[in-house]
Amino acid sequence: MHNNVLILDFGSQYTQLIARRVRELNIYSEIKPYNKLPENLSDYKAVILSGSPSSVRSESAPHPDLSEIKGKTPLLGICYGAQYLSHFHGGNVAPSATREYGRANLSFVKEGEDFLKGIGEGSQVWMSHSDTIKELPKGAIRLASTHDVENAAYKIDGETTYGIQFHPEVYHTTDGTKLLENFLVNIAGLEQDWTPDAFVETTVEELRQEIGDEKVILGLSGGVDSSVAAMLLHKAIGDHLYCIFVNNGLLRKNEFESVLDQYKHMGLNVKGVDASARFLDALKGESDPEKKRKIIGRVFIEVFDDESHQVENAKWLAQGTIYPDRIESVSASGGPSAVIKSHHNVGGLPDYMKLKIVEPLKMLFKDEVRRVGASMDMPAEILGRHPFPGPGLGIRILGDITAEKVAILQEVDAIFIEGLKKWGLYDKVWQAGAMLLPVDSVGVMGDERTYEKCVALRAVESTDGMTADWVNLPYEFLQKTSNDIINKVKGVNRVVYDISSKPPATIEWE
Repeated sequence: MHNNVLILDFGSQYTQLIARRVRELNIYSEIKPYNKLPENLSDYKAVILSGSPSSVRSESAPHPDLSEIKGKTPLLGICYGAQYLSHFHGGNVAPSATREYGRANLSFVKEGEDFLKGIGEGSQVWMSHSDTIKELPKGAIRLASTHDVENAAYKIDGETTYGIQFHPEVYHTTDGTKLLENFLVNIAGLEQDWTPDAFVETTVEELRQEIGDEKVILGLSGGVDSSVAAMLLHKAIGDHLYCIFVNNGLLRKNEFESVLDQYKHMGLNVKGVDASARFLDALKGESDPEKKRKIIGRVFIEVFDDESHQVENAKWLAQGTIYPDRIESVSASGGPSAVIKSHHNVGGLPDYMKLKIVEPLKMLFKDEVRRVGASMDMPAEILGRHPFPGPGLGIRILGDITAEKVAILQEVDAIFIEGLKKWGLYDKVWQAGAMLLPVDSVGVMGDERTYEKCVALRAVESTDGMTADWVNLPYEFLQKTSNDIINKVKGVNRVVYDISSKPPATIEWE
């Protein structure tokens, strides 16, 4: 990974998108908090400063020491980053007369600049700031303007330092990817060598070096992440990998059996463990979403602890943790953050479980995981599976969990998912599922009044789950699915469809 890009995060909601856009250019990038600069900055061939909800004029504004970066390494400041470079280097940042938010178009583009090569006047950009650069930093040259923002882009003469007051990482900036490519490839001179094949080759070799002849236990879920992690480890250490697939009683209908059957044909050493009663007993009477997640995570670890004793001299526990799991669980800006939800595979093991952790996918986004799997010729059926939460149906049953509720939701979910496949909609949806609501709804079946459960169907389109939009499924499909659920699943008399996007809603209901 000799072409690293360092992204310093100042707390922007778009920071993760910057990393993804860079990687889409086949260039490796990673995010670090602004106040925790890496010790060896020479590892990075370019640096990007993110946006921020803060104002550079505030006494509490993020204020890192960039003396070892600016003027020495190609540097791009985005929004707050551009204002930061101006404010602390001889420019002037002041409040905008009006908040500059939303679409804008470039009204001036300086000719002959590599930074804006292929980007002309009229190109749409996305603004999101309440401050604006009134005076450029010392030695700076204006490169672009919009009708409302005079200093929309600039460079510092004699340096490979650039600043833009718009966001190239969001899709609304139509030439955003081109701009990032101009900066990283044409100016910084980075090679576009971050490919799935290169990742597999590098990671397999690193795993061999790290693990050696020691044994590894891996929890398989049937999903994309754990399956790709298993294949990487299998390539690296072969029979020293021991895979365990745990039935937590909260899987989809018949999933325990079907997943075990799938893995038989992949050459993996897999053991199925039915611990459904153990999980359901631990969850009995608990309705708090966060506590349910923690219970499921705790029992999951306990089961692994039991199973680890069955594998003599096991030294490692492998996990399918991916980059968004880590970003969402820990504040990327280095400060305290609200817990959106707990991830059962983030945070390590209890002290009594003497296993080291290995996470082959910890720096990959979901779409990258799929591409890596495809490069290893894994079955499309596995790579195309929708994401499924680690706690399973436990967070799709709102309120307390019982075996009866699980059975109801499994039937509803099966009708919905199979319907998506039959109608050719499954591959057009990023994630879909059903939620069992803690609501008894009045209905009429035959000549009798009923009070039965309400279920909500959810289908979203996304790239990595960080943001998501609801899918406009055909009315005819929803009508058929609703009719099938109500007629075939005893205990359900009402079906609704969730049309909320993320943000502000999350994909799951709990």
